[in-house]
Amino acid sequence: MATQLERSLDTIIHTFHEHSVKEGNRDTLSQKEFKDLVKKDLQNFLKKEKRNEQIINDIMEDLDTNQDKMLSFEEFIILIAKLVHASHEEMHKNAPPGPGHHHGPGLGE
Repeated sequence: MATQLERSLDTIIHTFHEHSVKEGNRDTLSQKEFKDLVKKDLQNFLKKEKRNEQIINDIMEDLDTNQDKMLSFEEFIILIAKLVHASHEEMHKNAPPGPGHHHGPGLGE
């Protein structure tokens, strides 16, 4: 049986492909597919960004390292890593005081 972390990794892969197969190359996200993914599946982590088309375009442009106007899974996963890191930092910022290691709410909460 898969662990929670392993299931989470599978979810990231399946979510990418749920969107990447909608048009064009099934192994990349077009600009439209990326916007749809952000608005549907990152709506709580990118609350402000999902309402602003230009910010979404800028994020995609930053991630598109080979500048082919598409996001490969490798390029997309950079966003996931940055969101995990930002959420972890937010959890520490919102952690209740006291001894030990605690987390408060992250980006999606």
